[in-house]
Amino acid sequence: MLGGKKILLGVCGSIAAYKSAALVRLLVKSGADVRVIMTHAATGFITPLTLSTVSKKEVLVDFHSGDGALWNNHVELGLWADLMIIAPASANTMAKCSRGVCDNLLSAIYLSARCPVYWAPAMDLDMYRHPSTQENMKRFKEFGNFIIDARFGELASGLVGDGRMAEPEEILAVLNGHFEKNQPLKGKKAVVTAGPTYEMIDPVRFVGNHSSGKMGYALAACLSDFGAAVTLISGPSVLETPAGNIKLIKVTSAGEMFEAVDEIYGDCDLAIFAAAVADYTPKEKSSVKLKKAAADTEIAMESTRDIALAMGKIKQPNQINVGFALETDQEEKNATQKLKKKNLDFIVLNSLKDQGAGFGHDTNRITIIDRDNNMTKFELKSKKEVAYDIVNHILDKKVL
Repeated sequence: MLGGKKILLGVCGSIAAYKSAALVRLLVKSGADVRVIMTHAATGFITPLTLSTVSKKEVLVDFHSGDGALWNNHVELGLWADLMIIAPASANTMAKCSRGVCDNLLSAIYLSARCPVYWAPAMDLDMYRHPSTQENMKRFKEFGNFIIDARFGELASGLVGDGRMAEPEEILAVLNGHFEKNQPLKGKKAVVTAGPTYEMIDPVRFVGNHSSGKMGYALAACLSDFGAAVTLISGPSVLETPAGNIKLIKVTSAGEMFEAVDEIYGDCDLAIFAAAVADYTPKEKSSVKLKKAAADTEIAMESTRDIALAMGKIKQPNQINVGFALETDQEEKNATQKLKKKNLDFIVLNSLKDQGAGFGHDTNRITIIDRDNNMTKFELKSKKEVAYDIVNHILDKKVL
């Protein structure tokens, strides 16, 4: 379940820090991409070199690395992760984070994290039982965080009682369970189109657009996280295939994308048409590079086949189709017309008038319109967050 997941591991000052190396090894062996952040106190129990060796990544302790020239951006790290686990979690760090005290990199990342957060406390039994510690754990639960309760056993002080950090194998099982239970699309099949299409004029020239594919790739990753088996049909893009149960089919032209979708559409439960497919393609494509003409050159164009429209005509009652509309004027009217014409269940509207939305950006601002003309507007967010908004909206409104 952890294959391709991005995990932040926070390590605090506790004798249990020695278990962190085993936890990192288990996470990496499970296919997770692990970044480790340590408090200064933690480095007295286990070295950053040890955790760097097993994670195969630089371990971060301070806001600045090396000679101070490299800034470790806590916001980026907080947004990067699919899940954050603090293990061992000391009483000191728990007290700071529960009250918003932000005086080191680990606490700054925690306060910036938008992903689920787990705490695995480790401390002496009287510290663990103290009302302040219990109150802090209660606050974390109110924040929506999760606590992996400390275990009973012999402690470093020689006392016996609650306070031992859960074993790495136990923590791994909890994290696996987290992702498994959050898979409402398990057993479902989805197809996502992404990126631009290139309509060739000759071997070196084409008609295209500025789509990067980021929105479609984010949707594919989200659907995979939710348990779906995803086929991502992508036009030309430099993006890497997202981790997870995702099959990538690369195409170049609108015609090739149509054929790829048409071949698998009948077997899918959900289709999201996020690609910026060219509306026109040259009638004639030269097999050799065209020479520059002395006079103006005209290139005759013809319409490409509308993929969403064609699939909408053969759509079955058990299938859900989602389209995209990038507009510059009369946005809501044009999007609603597309939704009805193409027999879509939802259409995702974004406007080129919105700063930070549209092609090439890492962010997007959308409005989702359904068959009943209900409109749900969202603020500007990262495309990863937008993907989750779209999929969650579909799940809220439709039963797959």
